[in-house]
Amino acid sequence: MRVDLGKGLPETDLRSALATGDMGFLHSFTTGSTLDGPGVRVVAWTTGCMWRCRYCHNPDTWTMRNGIPVSVDRALQQLGKYRQGLKVMGGGLTVSGGEPLMQRRFVVKLLQGARAMGIHTTIETNGYLGAELSDADLDSLDLVMLGIKAWGEERHRELTGREPGPTLEFARRLAALGKPAWIRFVLVPGLTDDPGEIAAIARFAAGLGNVQRVEVLPFHQMGRYKWHKLGMRYALEAVEPPTPEAAEQACAIFRDAGLVAA
Repeated sequence: MRVDLGKGLPETDLRSALATGDMGFLHSFTTGSTLDGPGVRVVAWTTGCMWRCRYCHNPDTWTMRNGIPVSVDRALQQLGKYRQGLKVMGGGLTVSGGEPLMQRRFVVKLLQGARAMGIHTTIETNGYLGAELSDADLDSLDLVMLGIKAWGEERHRELTGREPGPTLEFARRLAALGKPAWIRFVLVPGLTDDPGEIAAIARFAAGLGNVQRVEVLPFHQMGRYKWHKLGMRYALEAVEPPTPEAAEQACAIFRDAGLVAA
């Protein structure tokens, strides 16, 4: 867990960085990931998130000041070291978080720079701030990994603290633009495992026409210690991960809707 990495940064510098996008705040930088998009990838984990998901396993990324200030030029310089390897391994750059669109100007510049180097670009997002991106901004993306947490508005607010409408509207916009998308769905026993809710998400995703695959992510407890260390109340102490059979049943619902799911 990493906290207070940006502690001491003047508020004016923080505001300036967000306004220009010349500097961003990264929680960490991972190489060799095979779980965050196609191929082997470099992942830039941004800080800052407007949602408060009850099952979040990285609550230390919620606050922008938990990130290290990094210039776009410096980040691209580091990324360039892996350029050839990423191409050989069919991978690329994924920007995740936190919620990357909290730092959308920095993220777009980072993605545009990666694209200019011929590197495949992906963003993992909840899409809530997707309306802030222009169509030109979206041109810098090869793939969007979009998290859909729940279908019903009440359940969605219970899980995340926010309404689902902006995420679904962003999904429709990506479809209209023909932008390739993967849907990510976290399966939490007792919270997101209602077959009717899953089927509603499946029908929505299948109707978009641009969803290449669905990833059903079984809930786990690997982030519980972070909630404890941060002194935050963790509401899912007693929740067990779903069984492999339950995860497969959820995948089957998406497949029945005509989607590729795993």
